[in-house]
Amino acid sequence: MNRILKNKIAAGMMFSLTLASISLVVLIGMGLYLKSAPIFKEHSLWELISSADWQPSSGKFGFLPFIGGTLWITGIAVILALPVALLTSIFLSEHSKPYVKKWIFPALDILAGIPSVVYGVWGILLVVPWVSEVLAPHFVEYATGYSTLSGGIVLGVMILPLLISLFVEIFAAVPRDLRDAALSLGATRWQTSKLVILRKTLPGLLAAVMLAISRAFGETIAVLMVCGNIPLLPHSLFDSCYPLPALIANNYGEMLSVPMYESALMLAAFFLFIVVLIFNTSSRAVIYKLERKFQ
Repeated sequence: MNRILKNKIAAGMMFSLTLASISLVVLIGMGLYLKSAPIFKEHSLWELISSADWQPSSGKFGFLPFIGGTLWITGIAVILALPVALLTSIFLSEHSKPYVKKWIFPALDILAGIPSVVYGVWGILLVVPWVSEVLAPHFVEYATGYSTLSGGIVLGVMILPLLISLFVEIFAAVPRDLRDAALSLGATRWQTSKLVILRKTLPGLLAAVMLAISRAFGETIAVLMVCGNIPLLPHSLFDSCYPLPALIANNYGEMLSVPMYESALMLAAFFLFIVVLIFNTSSRAVIYKLERKFQ
């Protein structure tokens, strides 16, 4: 009887904590919406997200350059980081010697623990001059280097340790019997990795990518330091941009005496919240379908 009571108490506590976690997400969303709601009295949602005119002193709040800058940088970061992370993870899981893992994994932990401001300084010292002086002259007449490409490179390096760590853990969960069966049938190591390991772990890999993208959406300091922070919609890799997190970090606490300015910044935060929420919800639906397909 005592054991049954303890089980019921433990189940009730876990349910309460789960409910509290879900409630916290709902409360954050409600708080951001209520703080941003006043701006909707003067501007429609379509006007806010489709306009590129950002003049707070004149009451014009066009979020299109900030949304575009966020998507540009996140897309570049994922495109650059994903192939490197995937191939590195396959090598570490399937082909490397134990002593290689012994040195690589601590290095990844160090990279993951470096503060974002350090990545930003690294971007200013190395990435920005390289883009401006080496790469950009082949494509445009002039570029400062503070661009979407610089922001994407820095952000890609930041999410690389996370992706590699997640991919390695996912590959390690594949039963050894599947590898041995493929090799015994005459498959090469690469064929085993491509046709067995990647196919079996596809839902988990997709979940890891979604997690990395969610982190990339909200990254602030490092991106802020190298993207240029010009509220114009970027049209190329060498144009400056102004992502939503940088907008909030740069301006919150300043110029809030301007009517609707605080509401506009809270709306930027609400946009990020909604995008990440929709992105993760959609990814879970896709992962569920893939899991059923590959079972």
